[in-house]
Amino acid sequence: MLSAQINAVTETGDAVLLYDDGSWQYLNAEEVEVTEIPLNPQKFKKPKDSDFLLKSKKADTGLWLNPKKWSFTKAGANTEAEYEFQLKDEDLFGMMIVEKIEIPLINLKDIALMNARAVAPDIKVVKEEYRDVNGMKVLFMQLNGTLQGIKFSYFGYYYSTENLTVQLVTYTSQNLLEEYRETCEKFVNGLVEF
Repeated sequence: MLSAQINAVTETGDAVLLYDDGSWQYLNAEEVEVTEIPLNPQKFKKPKDSDFLLKSKKADTGLWLNPKKWSFTKAGANTEAEYEFQLKDEDLFGMMIVEKIEIPLINLKDIALMNARAVAPDIKVVKEEYRDVNGMKVLFMQLNGTLQGIKFSYFGYYYSTENLTVQLVTYTSQNLLEEYRETCEKFVNGLVEF
């Protein structure tokens, strides 16, 4: 049976998260402020075996993917995502959220963190950097958190122009991320704008 972490307040008024294993952490602990997000000098390109272009119906963007490795569906009505993905017969998932509005990347980062904290209050940015992906400047972020007792990682790209905003994210349990890291990289590197 899975159980979620518990929000609690100490006798001194500090908000904390209590975990099943007896550990805890401050909910509103000050995070290390990153004054400047670094730019990765590498140029990232779509993989050669990603030969199927899945186009968004909302904006001029899409994802090159390998349909032999990835299954995809239109997302259900109860999600903000346009598409949901799964690495076939594996425990790696993804989603693509597309909107027609412009959101500056730094604001998009804050929105992504706020949304992630709504389901995993202990979410942390493990790594962030700007990348050149198929000629687009994207924000890469790896986020770690706990959802219903499961430690998970988000690994994805955030991109915005005056005509669109895209969040392309993969996710799996933290213990599987290293196994899937290269697959995650290849998948998100298929992001393009027309």
